[in-house]
Amino acid sequence: MSLPTQILPAHHRHCDDLFVAAEEFAQRGDWAAAAPAFTRFNDQMKAHFEAEESLLFPAFEAATGMSAGPTQMMRHEHEQMRSLLSQLEAACAARDGEAYAGVAETLLMLMQQHNMKEENILYPMCDQALGAEAERVAAKMGALLEPGHA
Repeated sequence: MSLPTQILPAHHRHCDDLFVAAEEFAQRGDWAAAAPAFTRFNDQMKAHFEAEESLLFPAFEAATGMSAGPTQMMRHEHEQMRSLLSQLEAACAARDGEAYAGVAETLLMLMQQHNMKEENILYPMCDQALGAEAERVAAKMGALLEPGHA
């Protein structure tokens, strides 16, 4: 049995690891390694957002009738992170280590705060609100995320 509270925090850690790898390559100026490392991180972040926005959040909203609550805030934060990811992608393409480091620092702070809210507040609310449906939603989300990290 898998629940959102089990699948998604593990994927947060996976994305964190991918972030660190890309940032380390960028700090060293190893752009040949930084570019694919960033792409993998970016792809997994987008997959994570998609899993939440297309599956978890709608199921939670349907179960609770809340659409202007925590899921609205999480979607807003996802948009902020997408913007920062685009800036990181541009810095990586330009091989601009200084720009990459500045944006990465901002993204890291936002990711840490966002993940804490999801893991400590939203995911437990989802598990409770979804009841038996939680397992089905978690299985569908796991199919969107990188194998072994969902």
